[in-house]
Amino acid sequence: QVQLQESGGGSVPAGGSLKLSCAASKWIFDNCGMGWYRQPPGKEREFVSALDGDGRKRYRDSVKGRFTISQAYTKSLLFLQMNKLKTEDTAVYFCTAYCTAGNYWGQGTQVTVSS
Repeated sequence: QVQLQESGGGSVPAGGSLKLSCAASKWIFDNCGMGWYRQPPGKEREFVSALDGDGRKRYRDSVKGRFTISQAYTKSLLFLQMNKLKTEDTAVYFCTAYCTAGNYWGQGTQVTVSS
């Protein structure tokens, strides 16, 4: 069973930083692209960032220059470093793996940015 577990969410003032982590199996890291989505209050889930299997990194325009996706392969961890947070970054953040067999999701972690 594919499992993804996020951690690192919390409440910070605008301008602050948070680092999200996603723990997944080695199989995921070896066979799937991975990324982050978020769901702001009252809105649809939206793409944030992805780390493709070929190493390419992609970002939502509004987070470019502020967020960085990375991984620690030996620890089976995916990260999202979020700097210069804005109130509009407030959302539940989800880790996702997109594999040939299908897409998988974590339970989500809440990020709240206050003004």
